[in-house]
Amino acid sequence: MQITKDMGIMDIVNKYPQAVSVFQAYGMGCIGCMAARFETLEEGANAHGINVDDLVDDLNENI
Repeated sequence: MQITKDMGIMDIVNKYPQAVSVFQAYGMGCIGCMAARFETLEEGANAHGINVDDLVDDLNENI
């Protein structure tokens, strides 16, 4: 299974704990953010001005 931009941020973190380091590298402190509980990866990336396709690629390489 691959990570997609429509997946929930916390769903990704719960399923792939190693993804936290990728989020941190992008400046996304997703674990402590309340928005991460209901945002998709794409919504979170957009809120941080991050290219979601690059983020998805890096997350999938990490897992």
